[in-house]
Amino acid sequence: MPHIELTNDLPGISGLFAQRPDTAGVLSQVAETLLRSGSSPLSRGERELIAAYVSNLNCTEFCAGSHSAFAAAQLDGGAELVAAVLADPGTAPISPLLRALLAVAAEVQEKAAPVSDKAVAAARAEGATDAHIHDTVLIAAAFAMFNRYVNGLATEVPSDPAFYDVAAGLIVEHGYGAAR
Repeated sequence: MPHIELTNDLPGISGLFAQRPDTAGVLSQVAETLLRSGSSPLSRGERELIAAYVSNLNCTEFCAGSHSAFAAAQLDGGAELVAAVLADPGTAPISPLLRALLAVAAEVQEKAAPVSDKAVAAARAEGATDAHIHDTVLIAAAFAMFNRYVNGLATEVPSDPAFYDVAAGLIVEHGYGAAR
């Protein structure tokens, strides 16, 4: 049961956005910019995968489920690939560059400290540019906030797993403005 009274029965951040459209607009725009628009060298699917991975590490079931579905809808390999990454990025069938970037994201998720020189060097050795590293760190940091927002208020998780697939269709087609 959520820690605050919600006047809707929507799960996760969806319920919080419906409750507080003033903050929903700003937060949706942050997600839109980080995960869909902008001039990132990472594809939309790769950015969603980073969000799903960080959310999974943060044990935020709603965000991990949502962004896993959003990533699966945009990546070759779909849900099977996403599940493999969440289980173990070290053995998942992804590029060495993406594997190194996920290690960077994991360091950001773990603590509020500089990413290690070793992780940055490993990413650069796989071809990461400043933009790759910047975008990975920013997505991971933003999802530390989003995950704490969702978990901190003890939001509900969808009772029907199909919720995530429906939401993925909306996000892929219309973007995060549709989440409001």
